[in-house]
Amino acid sequence: MTDLVLLTETIVKSLVKDPETVSVKQFETDEDYILIQIMIDKDAMGSIIGKQGRIANAIRTVVQAASFIGENKKVRINIDSF
Repeated sequence: MTDLVLLTETIVKSLVKDPETVSVKQFETDEDYILIQIMIDKDAMGSIIGKQGRIANAIRTVVQAASFIGENKKVRINIDSF
């Protein structure tokens, strides 16, 4: 598990009621970006996305800043429910 995935997982798990339902994975892409997929329970979507997507954007900003310190690649974060 990379540092970016661990960072994303730590942030998301601290925002939901049941941290055991959170799954964060990194996928390799052919382009110059890192894709991180967050899977959460559909009942917890509101607490991760927030009003007008503010929490999701804040998560993206923090993870992107961490990426520029380390790997210097762009990060795309997809949030989905199961």
